[in-house]
Amino acid sequence: MRDRYTITERLDHGGMAEVFRGVAESMEGFKKAVAIKRVLPNLTKNQKFVAMFLDEARLSLFLQHANIVQVFDISKTPDNAYFLVMEYVDGCNLKALIERQKQKGKRIDVGHSVYLMIECCKALQYAHSLEHPETNEPLGIVHRDISPPNILLSKNGEIKLVDFGLAKANSQIESTDPGVVKGKFSYLSPEAASGRDVDHRADIFAVGIILWELFTGRRLFYGETDYQTVELVRQARVPSIAALNPEIDAEIEQVVRKALAREPDDRYHNAADLGDALAQFLFSRRMKVTARDIAALVRDTQVEMMRKRSAEPKDSLIDALILDEMQKMTSLVDGSGSPQTATSEGSMSLDPSAFVDTSAWVSELELTTAQQAPRRPNPARPQVPKNRPPAHAPTPSPEIEPLENILEPDRTGIHKSRERKPPWLLIAVIMLLLAAAAAIAVILAMK
Repeated sequence: MRDRYTITERLDHGGMAEVFRGVAESMEGFKKAVAIKRVLPNLTKNQKFVAMFLDEARLSLFLQHANIVQVFDISKTPDNAYFLVMEYVDGCNLKALIERQKQKGKRIDVGHSVYLMIECCKALQYAHSLEHPETNEPLGIVHRDISPPNILLSKNGEIKLVDFGLAKANSQIESTDPGVVKGKFSYLSPEAASGRDVDHRADIFAVGIILWELFTGRRLFYGETDYQTVELVRQARVPSIAALNPEIDAEIEQVVRKALAREPDDRYHNAADLGDALAQFLFSRRMKVTARDIAALVRDTQVEMMRKRSAEPKDSLIDALILDEMQKMTSLVDGSGSPQTATSEGSMSLDPSAFVDTSAWVSELELTTAQQAPRRPNPARPQVPKNRPPAHAPTPSPEIEPLENILEPDRTGIHKSRERKPPWLLIAVIMLLLAAAAAIAVILAMK
């Protein structure tokens, strides 16, 4: 029998999904805190997205590692709403931690930054080398979306990667779908930005980008338009870290530059090699960093997050409608806890070569960004000529946000893309108030 889920709090929401904190209660009465991610209805109308999402989400059920957020269940409702039930991480993400330190006029310490990425490398090495438990065939898992919001930090100092099951599906959405950003261009690898095949070394490149940004406090690949951002990624020109932060010495900068090599063959061969190089730096500098140090940073960030959240308006009616929707969920995972085989919505994709195919949209991107409005200049990025796409370009893609808003979920447009049900509860309350007012008026008239 499946667990019964109850929403207790909305945690986050963006252009692709919304996340709730919830409680999973079994038939025996056992309760467990979980995170419930609901894919937005406008995306589930895209059959290509649904098939890819189900393939990758089922694949994520194989991932069981201390540095990866575990997925417990994949469910859907009769109305084709899809939910991922995941491990709840009580803490914050790396983006929130960066913002909190910036608010205090600081950067995350060099030792802490290196430690964070060592833990991420552990997760990536495990995922990249994972084999099917029954066939021992390589699963060929590549995250493809390593970025600050997808690195979760617990209040106990644990570091966990999330969204292995959503990255590929998100990148496969057609550009014609309104309001959907196809990929996070600032964290692409040069081969992905050029439409070539990608493998696990694309994730290594993304780790290099995050290290560079943690050390400098600035964006590495940030153009005035999406097209210029992709061009910066393709060129992979990396400004000197030491010039922007004198605390960074040559040894650690060399590690970052190797991770950011333009050609995959020139990078670290695997995530374990990068993690070893980072650990060697800590040991050579006698830097002591433990989970306890990260926990202190997370708890400070949590206090600020709670303060901001308490000032936000509550949307209890919408939460009630979603809770009602969740009562109708049907698990897409079989009773043994392993992924199902092929279904009408999507089949298990275990082909090691089944990586993201960017060739179809790279050229398309070049045709769709000519009319984007310029943004404020960023002195940290190298200046490149503005490549102009053809004049007949269609509607431009959404803008890439600055460092202080790295891939921040869209808190203003989320309800525009959600299919709302009629607010019957609100209507009933209004009618009761009107009836009460009428009764009072009659009593006053009789007096």
